[in-house]
Parts: sequence; C-alpha cells; structure tokens
Amino acid sequence: MEFDRWSNKVIGCAVEVHRHLGPGLLESVYSKCLAHEMELCGLHFTRETSLPVCYKGMTIEGGYRVDFLVEDELIVELKSTETILPLYQAQLLSYLKPSGKNTGLIINFNVPLLKAGIKRMVL
Repeated sequence: MEFDRWSNKVIGCAVEVHRHLGPGLLESVYSKCLAHEMELCGLHFTRETSLPVCYKGMTIEGGYRVDFLVEDELIVELKSTETILPLYQAQLLSYLKPSGKNTGLIINFNVPLLKAGIKRMVL
C-alpha cells in the first residue's frame, strides 16, 4: 500500500534525526532537521501547509495548518512533549477528515526511544 511506503520512509528519516540529536530540543529544530533528512531521501513534501476547511458549502481558506504534507498523501505532525496526548490524536483526526487524506503520523521527539513517540493513524 502506498501509504505504508511513505509512513515507513518518514519514520526512517525521523529515526535518523533522533539518533543524531536525541530528545530535549525544540520542535522547530526537529522540524528543520526532518525536512533536511526527507530531502536527502528524495521525498516530496511541503512544510506548514495550510489546508481549507469546508463547512456547509462554505470554504474557509487556511482553516488549519499541518507540519508536513508528504507526497500529497501523508500528514505528519511533530511534537516535542512529554507524551502524546489524546488531544494531539484528535487534532490529527480533525486534519485527516476534511483533507481527504487517509493516513497521518504524530512523531514526538522528546522520548528516549523514538519508537515510543510515534503514533500512526489511518481513517
């Protein structure tokens, strides 16, 4: 499945960033480093992508902003917090539904082992 391929590549890039930097830095640092790593891997993506919200026939431009939109299919949200809160999962779901995208990742870099900081969500 195409989504799995993109998720796996992004997770591999995130692991590489985490391996070099470890936990404890600002989200903005991880974002810049992850973008660089994804470029090195040949992934196509946009950062801080603004997506519209549609409500009863009305379109609100810039209704929300996602950290990364990878290959126009995968939404990636970055965190540098103690834990992935249910609020962050609800946020990602609220991005997926109106965007028409089916898969999203929350990557929390503020953990000793990155595997514990990854949440993959599929509609």
